[in-house]
Amino acid sequence: MTLLDRIGVDVGRKLKLEDAIEWAARNQVRHIDIQLDTGPNAVTLFDDARCRDIRARATANGVHVALHTLSAVNVAEYSPFLSEAVDAYLRAYIEVAPKLDAAWIVVHAGYHFTADVPERMAAGRDRLQRAVRHAERHGALLLLENLNREPEAAEVHYLAHTMQEWRYYFDAIHSPAFALSFTANHAHLLPPGVEGFVAELPLDRVKEVRLADCRRNGYEEHLVPGEGDFDFGAMFALLEGKGYRGAYTNAFGSLEDMQAARGYLVDKARAAGVAVG
Repeated sequence: MTLLDRIGVDVGRKLKLEDAIEWAARNQVRHIDIQLDTGPNAVTLFDDARCRDIRARATANGVHVALHTLSAVNVAEYSPFLSEAVDAYLRAYIEVAPKLDAAWIVVHAGYHFTADVPERMAAGRDRLQRAVRHAERHGALLLLENLNREPEAAEVHYLAHTMQEWRYYFDAIHSPAFALSFTANHAHLLPPGVEGFVAELPLDRVKEVRLADCRRNGYEEHLVPGEGDFDFGAMFALLEGKGYRGAYTNAFGSLEDMQAARGYLVDKARAAGVAVG
């Protein structure tokens, strides 16, 4: 498979899933991430008949579908009632994934409110362990994403944004139903950078690398490639040189921005000496 074919698009909430598959086929995009939280894509709206139709459309068009949960849902929740709701939310994604033949489900570690970090981390780890057991029973694959740093003065901070925090979860959970999604631009926001993250990352567990531009040691922006200072050529050379052959997913701007950037990224990789196919 060429590098271009390995670079997909995060549709998010931009299109109804059926329309997203048609859009991907027209633009020769081989995989898409999509969120099932609202509008016509709410997870509760996928009955067996609709899922069969979507599987048929995806297969006919050579498009692979992946799911992406909402990072605003706090996987580190520990309050009564809300805690049970988060479990139910993850179960719903897990149960619909095989019906859609979804390649994976990106999940998160949640967030904390500064004064309760240990409690939140433990709650999130335990919830992810429960979710992984459920995924094992349903034949789904969960990918835990490293999230972005927030300003130091912020009260709320995402968990698993540093390598130390991310390791807390993936060192504790080993299962064929659990792997990793590496958001390279999030690593660029921290002092270790992409090189520092990759040096510690069990690359054999990474199934997706997510891409956007940003500014070194800055904050979350999700810029179109070329608008920040992320060195995409160096990133491709590093990952591909270490044997990574998984998916990349563009996550920035409009659908047109993400589609146009696929060729730009391949050019950067080629210029860095990467075999692009």
